[in-house]
Amino acid sequence: MTRVVIRGGTVVGADGDSPVRADVRVEDDRIVEVGTIAGGLADADAVIDADGRLVVPGFIDAHAHAEGTVFDEAVQLALLRQGITTVIGGQDGISYAPGDGAHASTYFAAINGPHPTYRGPRVADLLATYDGRIPLGVAYLVPAGTVRQQVMGSVPRPADADERARMVALVAEGIADGAAGLSTGLDYVPGLFADAEEIAALCAPLSAAGLPYVTHMRGGYEDNSHAGVEEVARIAELADVGVHISHFHTRADEAWRLMDLLASRGVSATFDAYPYTRGCSILGMTLLPPELNALPPDDAARRIDMPAERERLRREWFPLVALYPSLGEQWPELITIGHTASAEFAWAHGLTLAHIAARRGTDAVDAALDLLVASRLEVNAIMAVRDQRPVSDLGRLIAHPAHLGGSDGIFIGAHPHPRARGAFASYLATYLREHGFLDWPQAVRHLSTGPAERFRLGDRGRIRRGGIADIALIDPHAVTDRATYDDPGLLAEGVEDVLVAGQPVLSGGRLTGAHPGGGVRATPAGTRGRPLAHPEVPPSRKGDA
Repeated sequence: MTRVVIRGGTVVGADGDSPVRADVRVEDDRIVEVGTIAGGLADADAVIDADGRLVVPGFIDAHAHAEGTVFDEAVQLALLRQGITTVIGGQDGISYAPGDGAHASTYFAAINGPHPTYRGPRVADLLATYDGRIPLGVAYLVPAGTVRQQVMGSVPRPADADERARMVALVAEGIADGAAGLSTGLDYVPGLFADAEEIAALCAPLSAAGLPYVTHMRGGYEDNSHAGVEEVARIAELADVGVHISHFHTRADEAWRLMDLLASRGVSATFDAYPYTRGCSILGMTLLPPELNALPPDDAARRIDMPAERERLRREWFPLVALYPSLGEQWPELITIGHTASAEFAWAHGLTLAHIAARRGTDAVDAALDLLVASRLEVNAIMAVRDQRPVSDLGRLIAHPAHLGGSDGIFIGAHPHPRARGAFASYLATYLREHGFLDWPQAVRHLSTGPAERFRLGDRGRIRRGGIADIALIDPHAVTDRATYDDPGLLAEGVEDVLVAGQPVLSGGRLTGAHPGGGVRATPAGTRGRPLAHPEVPPSRKGDA
């Protein structure tokens, strides 16, 4: 039996109670006592002095792309230094299971990278790859695009009845294996070819399990968010499921309005939104038409290397790229390369397409297409927008009671988006301490308790007797994000000690080498999309900032 006592910290709950000074006693993977512990220290394997620090349930990243990279100690350190003890993978409809992982390892190589050991075929096999091998937990959503790829490939048509039945069976199998929901990526291949009726059919196993439908909505968010939310509402109504909207990029006023719209239609809805305006995705999704994205990467690269195809794209497609509301004609200046698999373009990391074109003496279209060809489409990019939203707008978005913490963190690339190493620390430093959009109990609700409840992740998310001892100790005055767009690899500060399943995995800001983490299996129950009990946001935070 492992015994740990955390002495003299301030325990933060999620239900509106004021933080209280208390000790916490842990035995094996459970919290066994919260209060004043007068004795029993002699038999403790470790006593951690938490004076001056907050004791909070470990954070749960509701949207992460770490399920392939979490075996890397640098990634583990980046997560734990933000207090993150569980990540939820399988996002955007594309990941390794079910199947052999090939689609995620090629089409999504610049997002997830290859998994070092998983070879299929089931979600249960994927979750088992983490057990005893990592210091934190990995939960998983069944990715609908991967399911569709297994059954239909990348064909651009609706599924027929037999194909739907086969896909539903794979989703049901994944839920039985412990998946925490179903995800779609409706701007990615092959998810963009699925209609609302098909997606609703795939949601059937979720309803009885009380698990959410999680979606990267169709159509690019921002000014198009209304159309995406309308489709979300239709799917939720057809399938009788709760929903969770991924990386909800839109103005705060619009987000509040759309969440009210979902509530008025009886849809239980949550969302994640990271505290940055710029996004990050695979470059091919942004700059190539669907028919090229549907090809195997090598075939697509050969096509766009053909002079006739390149001229067609220049004439017919790139004028449409210039019409994207968030980019416009300035797209070469707004797209920065985060990762390329091409050694020929290794110098391009961290540069915009405009800079790359100028250095090569070409225009931006040729620069982008040459980069995609040389990398066999394995490129990710950070996308700025013409109108950067201020902290006041992002703060009101994050303060919404249905918001759950999610980084959308991508660890692939020499110059990644800073959200992977800074999002959760930014919530606490900028939006809590500096600007007051959250207080500490609300932060615990948004970053710990809410995700644990929404995705049914067992006894996580609270510091209470009987709870799983995923615990982070936070210096409220020192916690801060350091990663920036110019220097995205810097680690967060202010979280020096973290326990996972009762074992210290971060001590003094360094990994201990313990691996008590693993696959986190959801605990489904027949709640049929039961709404979550979110604390109300104070009226002063609902008005104009």
